[in-house]
Amino acid sequence: MVGMVLAPSAPTVGFDLDMTLIDSRPGVRACYQALAERTGTYIDAELAVSRLGPPLVDELAHWFPADRVEEVADLYREMYPVYAISPTPALPGAREAMAAVRDAGGRAIVVTAKYEPNAKLHLAHLGIGPDAVIGGLWAEQKALALREHDAAVYVGDHVGDVRGARTAGALSVAVASGPCDVTELRGAGADAVLTDLTEFPRWFSDYCIGGRSDN
Repeated sequence: MVGMVLAPSAPTVGFDLDMTLIDSRPGVRACYQALAERTGTYIDAELAVSRLGPPLVDELAHWFPADRVEEVADLYREMYPVYAISPTPALPGAREAMAAVRDAGGRAIVVTAKYEPNAKLHLAHLGIGPDAVIGGLWAEQKALALREHDAAVYVGDHVGDVRGARTAGALSVAVASGPCDVTELRGAGADAVLTDLTEFPRWFSDYCIGGRSDN
């Protein structure tokens, strides 16, 4: 798919967090295992981390009755800093992707479904400092933050991120570093599909210079 998009002189670029900027699987796995032990409820942590992206309550609904999901979600968020922050690394290219935006005179923001205080803990721990962090938004809801910050591009790993970008009228750049493969991301309507963020600086340079988007 080839499209012509005029790049603003100082674009704002939004990034998803889990499996886009960070590999949250080790930390999330550890937190689910601790949650299972705390609650005495079986949770297949490997299965849970294979489908990261949607809101926490969606995953918990697979393991807990509906009337307990919100209570357990609060407990998970409380436990999360203890179990999930330290084991979680940045994904290859994450820092360089943000630097590419900054070097172009733009702003880099993070828009994620993750609980915002925990998202900020991840970024602080890894020394990644976006211009803004907005949490608690999934799929089309992400358009609220993208529009508020006038984001021209949104980068994410999930088909829900593609929907969020398209709802906001932003260019959707998808990275195949999460649960959705290249075919799924293209099928969802991504304007560009990259293997991972290591390919983003070159793509972004081309976008800023010529407004060209190739997937």
